[in-house]
Amino acid sequence: MDRIDAMRAFLQVVQDGSFTRAAERLTTSPQLVSKYVSQLEQLLGVRLLNRTTRRVNLTEAGHRYFQSAQQILADLDDLEHQIGDLQPEASGLLRISAPVSFAIHHMEPLLSAFRNAHPGVEVDLQLNDRKVDIVEEGFDVALRIGRLKSSSLIAKRVAPIRLVFCASPDYLARHGTPEHPEDLQNHHYLHYSYMDSSAIPSLQKWFSGSSRIQRVMSSNNGDVLIAAAISGAGIALQPTFLCGPAIREGKLQVLLEQHEPEPMALYAVYAHRQLMASKVRVFVDFIDGFYGKTPHWDELQH
Repeated sequence: MDRIDAMRAFLQVVQDGSFTRAAERLTTSPQLVSKYVSQLEQLLGVRLLNRTTRRVNLTEAGHRYFQSAQQILADLDDLEHQIGDLQPEASGLLRISAPVSFAIHHMEPLLSAFRNAHPGVEVDLQLNDRKVDIVEEGFDVALRIGRLKSSSLIAKRVAPIRLVFCASPDYLARHGTPEHPEDLQNHHYLHYSYMDSSAIPSLQKWFSGSSRIQRVMSSNNGDVLIAAAISGAGIALQPTFLCGPAIREGKLQVLLEQHEPEPMALYAVYAHRQLMASKVRVFVDFIDGFYGKTPHWDELQH
């Protein structure tokens, strides 16, 4: 038994009140968490937890051990972080997963600046719009766009992501300009396949499966939809980091500004806050604030 792992498992069970939830946060199985706690109790010769079918509760001995174990692990983490800070520079292979279009249009300056600042880190950037399992697939960091649900992963907000309706002046001249979301039922809609209607709650009734909006094209790539919108095929709902240049050049026009969805965000997601590898820590610190509170792609005037 690794006593440190067992202590961490015990603390997590107490904090979450459940072996199952603790296992999810520790990215392991409930059986292993239970085994760790049982072995810890055997080692100490006392019962630390009273288990019921619905919840676990601390015994008197468990309460005293919990307080001491918290301090021990906090001191250990502080010591390891201090030693880590003495390393001359971060190094190693940093595996990053990122959305396809965002990475193509906006990550090269970031990665070039990061590599100049940390030449000992080799970057392996993999592009994929699906939600990767960073633990199972071996990624150190994943960049994700959306409204993240709670999970055992750590998420750091990097930049706001604004969504706008847009169409070409030619399309609007032929079909008219919508003034309200319900007007979209009379238009051609260019749908992004990964856009869950829950991502736009203020407009969900217009984008549900039973919607009367006519989807003339669907794609899992935003660049394709922007190109189709520029050619006059219909109206697209896309992030400004993608459609911004076309709007500035007058190729696309922003619509329904009073009804645009609440902004989403770009997040850097990683597995563990404790004992974070230096290569991950320096990247997360570097990307924080890199794009600014108001990213350059939101400058839409031409």
